[in-house]
Amino acid sequence: MNMSIRLTKTLAIGTLLIYGASSYALQIKSEHAIVISNDTGAVLFEKAAGQPVPIASLTKLMTAMVVLDSKPDMNERIVINAADVDLLKHSKSLVPVGTTLPRKQVLQLALMSSENRAAAALARTYTGGYSAFLRAVNAKIKALGMTQTVIKEPTGLSPENMSSAADLAKMAIAASGYPDIVNITTHASDKFQMTRRSVTFHNTNQLVGAKGWDVRLSKTGFTNEAGHCLIMRIKQAGKQATLVLLNAKATAASRFDALNIRQLLDHRELAQVSMPTSRL
Repeated sequence: MNMSIRLTKTLAIGTLLIYGASSYALQIKSEHAIVISNDTGAVLFEKAAGQPVPIASLTKLMTAMVVLDSKPDMNERIVINAADVDLLKHSKSLVPVGTTLPRKQVLQLALMSSENRAAAALARTYTGGYSAFLRAVNAKIKALGMTQTVIKEPTGLSPENMSSAADLAKMAIAASGYPDIVNITTHASDKFQMTRRSVTFHNTNQLVGAKGWDVRLSKTGFTNEAGHCLIMRIKQAGKQATLVLLNAKATAASRFDALNIRQLLDHRELAQVSMPTSRL
């Protein structure tokens, strides 16, 4: 049985986490969450995981996959232009209009430091143009079985980009199969040459590179509508897991949740007991 089938079946039940003879109540501050074992595909924890909500910059993982699927020239130089400026949220950017970078660095900026202008430029320069990019996104959503997902633009700034924690787990599992995405999202920082100076950009996830953390994939997101969002794949105590956290009230709350999940994986006698609940 492949992981996607196992995930679909498991989402119909709740979970009680057991350590030896005692139960463990995982405390999660995020409004929506799911934790999946990478080793078995089993859902270790879920909280309102089937409800579609705005996903902010988690969108950029989908943007990256679709761009890489098109197999573009990653050394081709892309000019960030006025069309890439955010006119919806008027978000700030460290990438000035006029900056010229190879596509591989534009992808790195979009994923590692969640630069909206970079993500917009990737979609704008997609083979066939922006409309072709959106068609490819919709095809990818369908191929991954993300039935609760709608993505209408590449950055995540629009609150109309919506998905569920369960669907985003499928996206994270798929993204982990792209070495470029894995390498980029697990770098803590890097320097880029802007129009007039060299600028250091940092990973928006402060847990990447932090002591005690073995992060295998990462993406953060935030808008007022989506709250603080986090996708990670981590390894702890020989176990690997994918976690999706949506709509936390603060970055610290997302980190609190991630720490509790990491501690959960520390328990070597972890087992899962299923309890019937309403279908998501």
